[in-house]
Amino acid sequence: MIRFAVLGCGRIGRMHARNIHAHPRAELAAVYDIAAEAAEATAAELGVKVAGSVETVLADPDIEAVLIASSTDTHVDLLTRAAKARKAILCEKPIDLDIGRVEACWREIGPLQPFVMLGFNRRFDPSFKALRDRVTAGEIGKLEQVVITSRDPAPAPAEYLKGSGGLFRDMTIHDFDMARYLAGDIVEVQAMGANLIDPGIEAIGDIDAAMVVLRAASGALVHINNSRRCAYGYDQRIEAFGEKGMLLAGNRRPTEVERWGKDATAAKDPILHFFIERYREAYDAEIDHFVDCLEKGRKPLAGFEEGYEALKLADAALESLRTGRVVRLSR
Repeated sequence: MIRFAVLGCGRIGRMHARNIHAHPRAELAAVYDIAAEAAEATAAELGVKVAGSVETVLADPDIEAVLIASSTDTHVDLLTRAAKARKAILCEKPIDLDIGRVEACWREIGPLQPFVMLGFNRRFDPSFKALRDRVTAGEIGKLEQVVITSRDPAPAPAEYLKGSGGLFRDMTIHDFDMARYLAGDIVEVQAMGANLIDPGIEAIGDIDAAMVVLRAASGALVHINNSRRCAYGYDQRIEAFGEKGMLLAGNRRPTEVERWGKDATAAKDPILHFFIERYREAYDAEIDHFVDCLEKGRKPLAGFEEGYEALKLADAALESLRTGRVVRLSR
């Protein structure tokens, strides 16, 4: 039984707390949030204690793992302190918005050989995982092209977007990780962005729509398309194309029942609305993988290096957007 503490009890932290609480081989020992009311609400719902401070959590020898779901600007500090306290760590993405801080973090904690897993939950989506497994097994031959579609139903609140680090570091970072997961190391990045949806996003110096083309070391091409608004829901799809055919992983719906009538044919339920609903099974599998790796002494599927590499791609996309040039990455 792995005993956890959750640091950060906002929407994503509370969801993680529920998943840990429900896991048969995990125990939620404590929760903490700088906003005491958020921690108290989560603790009351799940019947666990509220930790008085981060120091209390890290000093508790019975707590083996911490899940960091606080704001991005706290991640490096909490990662560093948790690693020094010899806790296993599951940290939400990104590690930080500044690649230099991420590098400095690893220089400090790397010698400790910490167990760190990054919250790239899409690797654990059953359909995306099956697609990747079948690509790896050679079902479509040599991988030549990948198309990743990721569109939010509506822009996030302005206050969130101001501190999010921008579209590429906040939203596309999941897609950059998925590009590496499917196609391997990336050597070239070219990005285009636009403001088509919300003038407020342009006012804070960000974009709300983007297309990014990447070249993998294998030669495979990856196309990522993002939008902060999608009228029909949370659009999440992957297409993998190779010499022998194509694999598709599509959107999820509450049911797959179709309605046929004079006004519509093959009409289905709307796709699931947002990330917690869409990736429900992935978040469960993510916790299960974390626990399994700790119990069996295995390396996690998405570790610190994966978080670092995804942020490097986000920074390369920003450079390409600024300069209008292809950015080549050294290996």
